[in-house]
Amino acid sequence: MQDDTNLAEAAPIALTAIGERFVLHWGEMGTRWGVNRSVAQIHALLFLAEAPLPADAIVESLGLARSNVSNSLKELQSWQLVQVRHVMGDRREHFVAVTDIAEVFRLIVEGRKQREIDPTLQALRRFASAAEAGREPHVQTRIAEVLAFVGMLDQWYATMTGARGTGPIDYLRMAQEIHRLLHRRP
Repeated sequence: MQDDTNLAEAAPIALTAIGERFVLHWGEMGTRWGVNRSVAQIHALLFLAEAPLPADAIVESLGLARSNVSNSLKELQSWQLVQVRHVMGDRREHFVAVTDIAEVFRLIVEGRKQREIDPTLQALRRFASAAEAGREPHVQTRIAEVLAFVGMLDQWYATMTGARGTGPIDYLRMAQEIHRLLHRRP
């Protein structure tokens, strides 16, 4: 059995220069996607990590406040991008990221759909109903156009996620092939 005093000290992860640049870039991209920089950096660190990391190691590696790391890990868990793992002889929680990039993409798209598309569809349906009763045909037309477009996005998502055995990478390859066939020169 390990001595708990050694376990309490979390060594920072020694990132290579490229690993550090990846974590920093992922944090920058996160802010552009509407994600907190710390959340994105923690996700990147865990994505690159070879083994589960305790929160203390994340704090030390990224130089973030413990409360920030704790809240960020909860956020990542709510997206299902990070899970808790337990390590024999250590009472702390350790964290691992989903590393299958197609699954990461699927989880992000699913989370954004639930948080953005679904509420928008509900609101657009209410607006469309209210616009029908109003005297502004141009408003009704514009809302109907937006509803049709967002509805197509919703259907596209259902198609992409509903086919068993076919994942986002398969669909991207098929789309590339279709594009190539449609745009090939005679």
